[in-house]
Amino acid sequence: MNNVLQAVGLVIGMALIGYTSSTVLEAAASITGLLSVWLTARANIWAWPTGLVSVVCFFYIFMDVKLYADMTLQVFFFVLSIYGWVVWLSGRGNAKVRPTTRMTGRLAIVLIVFLIAATAGWGYALDGYTDAAVPYLDAFIAVLSLIAQYLLSRKVLESWYGWIAVDVLSIGMYAYKGLDAVATLYVIFLGIAIYGLVGWRREYTALYGKTQPPTPTQGEGGGIRV
Repeated sequence: MNNVLQAVGLVIGMALIGYTSSTVLEAAASITGLLSVWLTARANIWAWPTGLVSVVCFFYIFMDVKLYADMTLQVFFFVLSIYGWVVWLSGRGNAKVRPTTRMTGRLAIVLIVFLIAATAGWGYALDGYTDAAVPYLDAFIAVLSLIAQYLLSRKVLESWYGWIAVDVLSIGMYAYKGLDAVATLYVIFLGIAIYGLVGWRREYTALYGKTQPPTPTQGEGGGIRV
């Protein structure tokens, strides 16, 4: 019954996005993006090829509305999606995809420093050399999205915290830019991100209980190497 309700909700979300989309490209990007995130939350490997379609569509959308950081981000997303596709199929044993892992403290520090430095540099470049609408917010969301996508590609639980923050900020930014369908999409993304966090945490607890996360030396399904 739960799966049926989720499927019905997904169809309703797609219909709503299609109705609010101003162009066919926006509808295609949003619907495939929604499907990809839903499949990701369910740890389904088909999330990656579906996501590649969405990434290509969003590249052209963001270029048109001068959100250049988000446009450039799609190139990184394309590469990380292929990377994630490969990683999820490695170290999985008899499972369909590799098990969920946790982020190490060292990696968290590295990513926080990267977030601050990259946002400042990217935002400065956008502000000084382009006609970007909201340069620093655009850059912050872009860098945080890149970090969240990297962690997602490694199937790290904490990736969902990053996506929840990205979704909240993106709803406001895309509404401000008049991309109503994309803003609506991110409202749905927020709900799916919360669902994904709960589901992945449940999977991790079932695998490891309340023990410490696997360390980087514990094999292919273990922690993250910096």
